[in-house]
Amino acid sequence: MRYLVWALRLVIFVVVLLFALKNTDRVNVYFFADHLISEVPLIVVMLASFVVGAVFGLLLTVPGVMRRRREIASLRRQLDQARAVAKGGSAADAPPSPDAILPVTPL
Repeated sequence: MRYLVWALRLVIFVVVLLFALKNTDRVNVYFFADHLISEVPLIVVMLASFVVGAVFGLLLTVPGVMRRRREIASLRRQLDQARAVAKGGSAADAPPSPDAILPVTPL
């Protein structure tokens, strides 16, 4: 299976490399307020737009990841409390959950 994944990666790399080599034409890039960058290779423009899109996509996932991390931490605290109670301690011995003091509501 590992060799199949590496073969697939190699095929994708070769396809992207051939695509890049075929798109070396020079283009003019126009920004707002008539700002112009002239004679930029097309592959550079495509790569820059891909990188900007990937960065924005990653930034959009940050709130969800942070919310899941908070939920995991809360569930681990609850599990530790349940294990302490199961070992013979009482629920009063365990420190109160932060959610009991200040409930966290989903966004």
